[in-house]
Amino acid sequence: MSFRRRLALSCAAAVAVVVVFGSGLAYWIVSDTLHGQVDSSLRDQATLGAVTMAEPGPGTVATGDQLLTTAAAPVYKQVVRISRREALPPALSPDDPDLKAVANGSKPPFFADRQIGGDPWRVYISRGGDGLAIFLARPLNETYHALSTLRLALGLLALAGIVLAVVLSRLATRTAIRPVTTLTEAAEHVASTRDLSRRIETQGEDEVSRLATSFNTMLEALERSQRAQRQLVADASHELRTPLTSLRTNLEVLAKGGPPDAGDRDRLRADLVAQLEELSALVGDLVELARDEEPEEPSVEDVRLDRLVAAAVERARRHAHAVTFATALEPALVLGVPARLDRAVANLLDNAAKWSPAGSVIDVRLRDGELTVRDRGPGIEQQDRDQVFDRFFRSDSARGRPGSGLGLAIVRQVAEGHGGSVAAEAAEGGGALLRLRLPVLSANP
Repeated sequence: MSFRRRLALSCAAAVAVVVVFGSGLAYWIVSDTLHGQVDSSLRDQATLGAVTMAEPGPGTVATGDQLLTTAAAPVYKQVVRISRREALPPALSPDDPDLKAVANGSKPPFFADRQIGGDPWRVYISRGGDGLAIFLARPLNETYHALSTLRLALGLLALAGIVLAVVLSRLATRTAIRPVTTLTEAAEHVASTRDLSRRIETQGEDEVSRLATSFNTMLEALERSQRAQRQLVADASHELRTPLTSLRTNLEVLAKGGPPDAGDRDRLRADLVAQLEELSALVGDLVELARDEEPEEPSVEDVRLDRLVAAAVERARRHAHAVTFATALEPALVLGVPARLDRAVANLLDNAAKWSPAGSVIDVRLRDGELTVRDRGPGIEQQDRDQVFDRFFRSDSARGRPGSGLGLAIVRQVAEGHGGSVAAEAAEGGGALLRLRLPVLSANP
């Protein structure tokens, strides 16, 4: 069964329950009102009978103990003396225990439904004095006929209401389900064609519109991820082609015996080792960039960023002997993955050491969760500052230097994965200034 049909049947069932309940309630109210009117009429006649036992009033005809009145409906009334056996109505007998109990006062007056002459009557027995009981009866044929007509009318009304509810619910659900149908068609189209460019038009702010907006957002995220994957594969294949070609050439030379000169062979082996190291670094950077998801929850912890930066600076000093690192680190506590944060800081320091001339000073500052690394190199051109953190981006001045163009891209990925940001700008007095901003849990841990 389709969702639209289930929704239509559910709406129709809800309306049917309401109609049936309303009809039943209306019938009960009308029935109770009609019976109440009959009981009220009998109670008034009983009061009148107690008065006319001594002196019949106008509009009544007294025949012994029997009084016959004319009203909206005929009422049979008889005053019964229990001590005297006399003609009683068919519904009573001289030994009726209820009649005796009401006459001697041991039982209060009461109403009852009884059959008299094969017809339904409403009976009211009350006390008229010592040893006297007033018997009143009113036929219920008129009341039952009215209730029968009401039952038929309410039944037809309920049936018509249920049928109309089914028809209207199908028409209403057709309009209500149209956005869901459009959403389903879009999802099926994406699943069958892998086309992530399709979008759903949204109107309003109801739940279905919000779902469509979320679906569009998901498609946009998937499309960006797909483009990034394709770009990464294309860039990686381009960057890997050069070192692999060089390696294959050098290996072919070695396979043929290599250069005759021993020095040339040593240089060739050194080149092979350097190319393998460069290739290993490139593959490691590609693996790091391929991790385009948020860090797993168990690996996230509180990190003293100042201590992490200090340790990274010590390692950089051991590798870059030609430059000097000057640090000014304020305490800062951040939430993140220590290994990834360490990789980002190390890449910033390696980039500064690569561009700084020998004997220069690299300034490393940490304040309020913002790490700044300033070198004394040629700086970054204005047109390159927005692209320096892109994957495989190499400026014209960097093409002759070693590196894969992935180091700063990893820095940006780590920063954004931790809710931070990166920026590049020109430093006063020359050189480049790179900023890494991270949300701080505490500035005084």
